[in-house]
Amino acid sequence: MKIIVTGGAGFIGSAVVRHIIQTTDAAVTVIDKLTYAANLNSLAPVSASPRYKLIQKDICDADAMQDIFKAEQPDYVMHLAAESHVDRSISGSRAFVETNIMGTYSLLEAARAYHDSLDAAGKAAFRFLHVSTDEVYGSLGPEGLFEETTPYDPSSPYSASKAASDHLVKAWHRTYGLPLVVSNCSNNYGPYHFPEKLIPLMILNGLDRKDLPVYGDGSNIRDWLHVEDHASALWLIVSQGRAGETYNVGGRNERTNLHVVETICDALDKLAPSGQSRRNLIKFVQDRPGHDHRYAIDATKLENELGWRANETFDTGIFKTVKWYLDNPDWWQPLRKSVYTGERLGLISGAKSETLAN
Repeated sequence: MKIIVTGGAGFIGSAVVRHIIQTTDAAVTVIDKLTYAANLNSLAPVSASPRYKLIQKDICDADAMQDIFKAEQPDYVMHLAAESHVDRSISGSRAFVETNIMGTYSLLEAARAYHDSLDAAGKAAFRFLHVSTDEVYGSLGPEGLFEETTPYDPSSPYSASKAASDHLVKAWHRTYGLPLVVSNCSNNYGPYHFPEKLIPLMILNGLDRKDLPVYGDGSNIRDWLHVEDHASALWLIVSQGRAGETYNVGGRNERTNLHVVETICDALDKLAPSGQSRRNLIKFVQDRPGHDHRYAIDATKLENELGWRANETFDTGIFKTVKWYLDNPDWWQPLRKSVYTGERLGLISGAKSETLAN
C-alpha cells in the first residue's frame, strides 16, 4: 500500500508519517514545501526506512502534483499541508489563502485526474483525507460541543481559509464522486511542536525563566488532543472511514489557557526545579484580535463508528510533552536561535506591540 502525506514534515504530518511507518507495512511519500514550520529532524526516527520517501514540492504547483500522483500511484492521500498559525494569519493572510485554498484545489484536481485513470477496484479502494480544524466552527458558548453538523462560522483568516478548503473537498465529492473524507480536530500538542504555538512556547520560556504571556485573562478554553492520538485517529479515518463523511477528532480535555500554562509551570518545577515557582512568570497581555472563547469537540461518531479512543489524558500527555522538550534540546534549540525567538505575532498594524520572549 502506498500513501501520500502532504505536509509530512510538519508537526501533525510528521506524527502521521511516524505512525504509519512504525505500525503498518505501508510505504509513505511525503510532499512538503519545507517552509519555516517544517523540520526534517521530526522525521529522523523513520527517515532510514526503505518505505519512506520525501518530495520537496509546493502543493500549489498543479503540474507537479499531477506528475507526483501519476508516478507514486497512491492508495490513500492524507492532506495535512497548510499554513496553520492563527497569529500569523492575522498579519499575513495571503499565504493562508494561497496554500490552504489554492493548494487544496491543486491536490483535488490532481486526485480527480488520477482517480479517473484507475480501474473499478482502484477507484473503490482510493481515499483522500482532508485534515482540518475545529476552528471552522467558530466559538462556543459555555455549554455544548462541536458536532459534524455544526454550522461553519470561522473568525480568523486561518479558520476561514480552512473552512473554504473543507467546502471544496465536500463539493469535489458531491460533484465528481471522489472518495473524499474530512476530519476536524481540536488543538494538538506533543513532541516536535514548532515553538510559536502556546504549549511549546510556554515550556521553553519557562525553562529559560522568561515571561509566560497569556492572552487576555486566560479564560479562553480549548479541547486538547495529543498529537500521537490524533495520528492514530487519522489512520483509522483514511483506512476505515466512509467516503463523503466528516469525523471530528477531540481529546475530551477542555482546559482554560491559564490552566494549561499553570500545569506546564508545575511540570517544569517538578522536572527542572529552579528555586521559584514558574507561575510567577505568568504575564497577561493584550488579547488576540477575534479570539474565539471556547472550542470543544464531540468525538462520539469517531469513537462509535471506528472504535477510536484517546490514550492520553491532558495531565499524562502534558507531563510527557514537557519531559520530551527537556530531553531533546538538539531539536528545538536551533529553532529558538534562528527561526523563531518568541516574538509576538499577529498584532494588527498600529496596535501595541509586545515581545513574548522577554
